[in-house]
Amino acid sequence: MRNTTGSLRTWFHGHPLIPDAIFGGALAAVSVPFAQAAHVLGDPDRLRAPDAMGLGLVVAGCLSVTLRRHRPFLMLFLVCVAEVVLASTGRSPSLLWLVTLVLVYTIAAGRGLALSLCAPALALAGHVLSSAAGAGLGGFGGWSGLLLMAVFTASLWIAGRSVRLRRAYQAELRDRARRMERAREADTRAARAEERSRIARELHDVVAHHVSVMTVQAAAARRVLASNPDGAREALSAIEELGRTAMAEMRSMVGVLRTDGTPAEFNPQPGVREIPALVDQMREAGLRTQLWIEGERGTPPPDGTGAPGTPGASGAPGAPGALPPGVDLAAYRLVQEALTNSLRHAGPQARAWVTVRHEPGELAVQVEDDGLGPEARDPDEEVTGHGLAGIRERVALYGGLLRIGPRDGGGFEVNARFPLKDT
Repeated sequence: MRNTTGSLRTWFHGHPLIPDAIFGGALAAVSVPFAQAAHVLGDPDRLRAPDAMGLGLVVAGCLSVTLRRHRPFLMLFLVCVAEVVLASTGRSPSLLWLVTLVLVYTIAAGRGLALSLCAPALALAGHVLSSAAGAGLGGFGGWSGLLLMAVFTASLWIAGRSVRLRRAYQAELRDRARRMERAREADTRAARAEERSRIARELHDVVAHHVSVMTVQAAAARRVLASNPDGAREALSAIEELGRTAMAEMRSMVGVLRTDGTPAEFNPQPGVREIPALVDQMREAGLRTQLWIEGERGTPPPDGTGAPGTPGASGAPGAPGALPPGVDLAAYRLVQEALTNSLRHAGPQARAWVTVRHEPGELAVQVEDDGLGPEARDPDEEVTGHGLAGIRERVALYGGLLRIGPRDGGGFEVNARFPLKDT
């Protein structure tokens, strides 16, 4: 029953002429006996008996309600004219005063403030002229009836304005909900795009690093395969381990893109604590690398050895404390990318130094090498530049400062500073 009522209401809302025609017909049906009663109960000397002309004007005025949504001002004007004509000829206006109230309400609810103010003025002017003609107001005679009609007209106008304001408020709420929905969809798309960009950046760093190390290890194994089988076996074992590690990391990151509704399993992201293992990995690949982790979140090397430029020095890693997860991962990826570039381009005899320094309010990460830099690159190697671009994006994401370029005294340098909030 509820669905039927709702469907009927919706259908009537889509066909407003039908309910308005029904309402106008009901008013016309009631107005005819009302005009006859006004003649009988009123002053027969002043009010003429209902005739065809009088009833025709009353019925036409009542039926004008049918067009109240399309031509409300025109209908109100015609009803006022009919009311004045009936009053001036000694005929009862019957229920035309009620029609004017309906039209005033319709104009107030459907038009702007300036136009809606004209409706009660026009209706009251018609009432005044009708009252001045001496025929009364359909049963309400004299100036007391005029005052009562003024109160009714003002009340219906206020009700119409309230309905209009409520409709405007509801329309604004619906429009705001649509805008919020579109904004939410846009935010969702932006978040997905950002996540895919992050995954692409992570995949580049992982693949570039591991594949570069595997390439170097494979080249070393090929060179010593005949003269040193044990060394070649160790290089091949390192390649196998690197391949498994790379596959595990890629599987963890690509799992985010799964759309089957199954939550992806994530391994802990690497950070500053994993840099010593990364440095050991680069040493095994043939790049002589030294590491220092210093500052309030770490313990400096006890003997102070390992300064850049000291042959064979090996810095002792410190014990870093908690860092923001994003900065922690960015620092690790920066060191990983920089050491990978040094391994690929610095030359076979190059050395590298990694310094991670916790300073008040910031984290400083510096990676240097004394190799040939870009000049040592194979001319046939394809240059994409995604590594340096990824480093710049990571540092900029956390408001850091980055310097990438030649190092004083030869070699290459990557120097970054990440601001840290006080904890």
